[in-house]
Amino acid sequence: MMKFFARIDKTFLIVTGLLIFVGFLIFSSASMGLLARNGASFSTVAIKQIVIGLIGGGISAFIISHIPYTYYKKYAFHFFAATLVLTSLVFIPALGFSHGGATRWLSIAGISFQPSEILKLGFIIYLAAWLSKNHKKNHLFKEGLVPVGIIFAVVSVPLLLQPDNDTLAVILFTGTIMYFVAGASLRHIGMIIVAGMIGLSMLVVVHPYVKSRIMTFINPAGDTQNSGYQINQSLIAIGSGGFWGRGFGQSVQKFNYLPEPIGDSIFAVVAEEFGFVGSVALLLLFMFFGLRGLYIASNTKDTFGGLVVLGIITLIITQSIINVSAMMGIIPLSGIPLVFISHGGTALLIALAEIGIILNISTTLSTKRNLKNSVK
Repeated sequence: MMKFFARIDKTFLIVTGLLIFVGFLIFSSASMGLLARNGASFSTVAIKQIVIGLIGGGISAFIISHIPYTYYKKYAFHFFAATLVLTSLVFIPALGFSHGGATRWLSIAGISFQPSEILKLGFIIYLAAWLSKNHKKNHLFKEGLVPVGIIFAVVSVPLLLQPDNDTLAVILFTGTIMYFVAGASLRHIGMIIVAGMIGLSMLVVVHPYVKSRIMTFINPAGDTQNSGYQINQSLIAIGSGGFWGRGFGQSVQKFNYLPEPIGDSIFAVVAEEFGFVGSVALLLLFMFFGLRGLYIASNTKDTFGGLVVLGIITLIITQSIINVSAMMGIIPLSGIPLVFISHGGTALLIALAEIGIILNISTTLSTKRNLKNSVK
């Protein structure tokens, strides 16, 4: 046990631990707003976050950090296929259920969760395995771009049918970054970007709510009581925080004003209670997390391990940037939560499981250092 702890990247572990601790404090404060809205639901939400997210996630991270990451490469296809099947189960009426016009959730044994959270990890592991195996041909069209495009298309189908366009965008962006780092040509990356822009244009036509989000982004003051309500209440909360903030637990907007104060809008609660200083501190914490993760990715002993870490870090940081940017009105609103902080016990559990994978991969850094020292 002590030998393993000595080998993992302790800097990454400490930064992650700080994010989880700070995230739970913020979540606890934001959850207080539920007392005024739904009474006893606060205790139910908090217990789920603690038991499933923190305790379950902590146990998962500990166990997974001891599993050699090379196993994931061996069974990458099977894992990816299983996550696709699991995500497709939402279309079975007895298992899946809808909310807000989308069918994204499964309810099994009284526990509801979004299987797309697991699909993200399955996609990263399989794409990393394929790219590392095909590393000498990734720059080619037929042997590189076409197979990657097929993988992108396969993962897109269940998410478009739900629909869950925000999650799909994050997954495809993460996959594109992994593909680029693995040796894709700039011309092929450009083709993927153009295809993405065409896809977005088609979504605007097919799904009116996508167009509504874009129009609200362009003119947030156009309909402050309906489509523009969330962004306007978010901006009020952020502005009310000023430089130092109102203080921990003192947010006003989380009571009856701010939609989803423990979900999509939780950063607005952060800004209101901790102000500009606290918001920047949180963003810096995410930045250190991302930079340390990239350090691990660039120093692993093989391509597969490096791509897995890159994929997980890109996924987490991208989601966080989208959430914060949307709450500040920099980009259109999305349903992407703030990782480690927003409500979602199973989402936190899976995020911590991903951290466990990175911690196991980080042990190879220690091995490389030891080998260098022995040579000297």
